[in-house]
Amino acid sequence: MAIRKVIKICEEKCDGCGLCMPNCPEGAIQIIDGKARLVSDIFCDGLGACLGHCPKGAITIEEREAEEYDEKKVMGNIAKQGGNVIKAHLEHLKMHGQHEYLKEAMDFLRSHDMKIGESSPAHAHEHPGGCPGSKVIDLGKRESSPVKRTGSVKAESELRQWPVQIMLAPVSAPYFKDADLLIAADCVPFAYAAFHEDILKGRMLLIGCPKLDDAAYYKEKLTQIFKNNNIRSVAYAHMEVPCCFGLTSIIKEAMAVAGKKMPFNEIVISVKGDRLNDI
Repeated sequence: MAIRKVIKICEEKCDGCGLCMPNCPEGAIQIIDGKARLVSDIFCDGLGACLGHCPKGAITIEEREAEEYDEKKVMGNIAKQGGNVIKAHLEHLKMHGQHEYLKEAMDFLRSHDMKIGESSPAHAHEHPGGCPGSKVIDLGKRESSPVKRTGSVKAESELRQWPVQIMLAPVSAPYFKDADLLIAADCVPFAYAAFHEDILKGRMLLIGCPKLDDAAYYKEKLTQIFKNNNIRSVAYAHMEVPCCFGLTSIIKEAMAVAGKKMPFNEIVISVKGDRLNDI
């Protein structure tokens, strides 16, 4: 234990928006019980990269007795999150002149046979020729022809392209041309029964989890999609829970970096499966 600087999060001010999480290069912050929490002192270097990203001013720096920052454990924590998170962390260390920590981080990568652009050891299993599940497929425009079966009406899928995961989507594809794009948190189709007819119809789809996936990668991928395609409009459908709101700013930042202006709206779904409002 030592007296050093670490972040302090005011629970009363925090609304659980999650904007601080993708801006913590050490992965020290998580949303727990609807509030941002410092997971462990050992993950916080006290440099405050997250401070300017809290709209409520809930994060400050305090000097107190805390466990020493542990670069090796930080690298172990963020390694599973992907190469873009590792790259952001290394750039953070460089920017703040943390040369000793940077050396430890690079030693970690070498000892685990990893490169900056990887999220797993170099000897991990690979799929020659790429994963079949990521093959780009244009499913075309759907015909509105419900099929009756055993006295009920079978709902038609409104999905018009494949793949749909943000992680797997190409940065450029014919079906993105002049498209109305729907980005959906991956819980939404399960919670909202009318997802296909009410939200997806007429739109191209990208899905992901704003809490569990790599936010830095999302921003980079969406920026490239906006840059390389003439997207007409963007809608973001997400659950009412706080961790879902973080992707809103990522989408807007990606649009700004790409230099694109287009109509944008949010669709909020309750955990009970109700459509609450469009923002």
